[in-house]
Amino acid sequence: MLIIRTAWLFIVVAAFACASPVMAQPATRILVQSSPVAGFQFHEGKQVWDQLKVGDGLALVREPDNAHDPRAVRVEWNGHLLGYVPRAENDAVARQLDRGNKLEARIVRLTKHRDPWKRIEFEVFLRL
Repeated sequence: MLIIRTAWLFIVVAAFACASPVMAQPATRILVQSSPVAGFQFHEGKQVWDQLKVGDGLALVREPDNAHDPRAVRVEWNGHLLGYVPRAENDAVARQLDRGNKLEARIVRLTKHRDPWKRIEFEVFLRL
C-alpha cells in the first residue's frame, strides 16, 4: 500500500493481487478525514460495544434538517446509531454526501476509555 500525503489530503493507492494472470487495477481513494465519534455516550454505542471491531464499515447518513447542526452526519454501525461526525469536522463529509458522492467509513481504533471522545476513531474515504 502506498500512501502519498499532499497538503491536507492523503491519497491511498492499494493494489490487490488476483489469481488470474491479468492484474487488478489499483484502487485509489482519498482520505477525507480521521475523527472520533461525537456523542457516543448518548446513543447506542454502549449496547453494541462488544460487537464492534477495528475495520468494521460504518454508514454515514446526512441529517440536513438536524435542529442543532444543518451539516450533521450520523455515524451508524449495522443500523445502530453510534454518534455523529464532530461538528467542527463535518463540513467536508457533509458536502461530499450532498453532492451524491459515495463515501466509505471504517473503524480504525477502539479504546475502552472514560472519555467518550476517545472510544471510537474512524476514517472516511472518497473512492476515485
